[in-house]
Amino acid sequence: MTKKNLVNSLFLLSFLLISIFIYSKFLKKETIVQNEETKEEESVYSTNIIKDVNYTSVDVKGNEYIINSKEGEIDLTDSNTIFLTNVKSIVKLNNSNNIYIVSDFGKYNINNYDTIFSKNVIITYLDNKITGDYVDFSMARNSMIISKNVVYQNLENTLYADVAEVNIQTKDTKIFMLEENKKVNIRSINYNGNN
Repeated sequence: MTKKNLVNSLFLLSFLLISIFIYSKFLKKETIVQNEETKEEESVYSTNIIKDVNYTSVDVKGNEYIINSKEGEIDLTDSNTIFLTNVKSIVKLNNSNNIYIVSDFGKYNINNYDTIFSKNVIITYLDNKITGDYVDFSMARNSMIISKNVVYQNLENTLYADVAEVNIQTKDTKIFMLEENKKVNIRSINYNGNN
């Protein structure tokens, strides 16, 4: 091979390698851009936001559970779960008064009706009011477990605790602290309205 042919071959080989390198870089960038665009399009089309959510369920005992929300979003990994905002709920029990629950957020299971209420939770029943940051509500187990900054108020007392467990059917309530060395703080109200 002559020197001229060798130089031409090296030049052609170099040109070919540079062309392949630039082409692969260009294709790779374009693929990334397409993938990012596809992801963005998927997120736009895969949102499941529902406005003015309302679910009503009745258990075998005839107790009715109604939950309303300004907005709900179906969990994309579990279609039985709906994340709620501005939640209002009513538990209508047979032979008993209604229980009202409101919260900023909720997580509702459409199969078993279990609901997690969170942030600024307020529960009212007759003259009783319980506030907290987190409530695990279950019709199947007949209970509400209220935790985090729990305040239980009725006409006679105000109690501060870590946890309050309420049996929905009997209204039996257990109020306690998580640490053994801490005690539930109780403030009694005298009949004349003084503490």
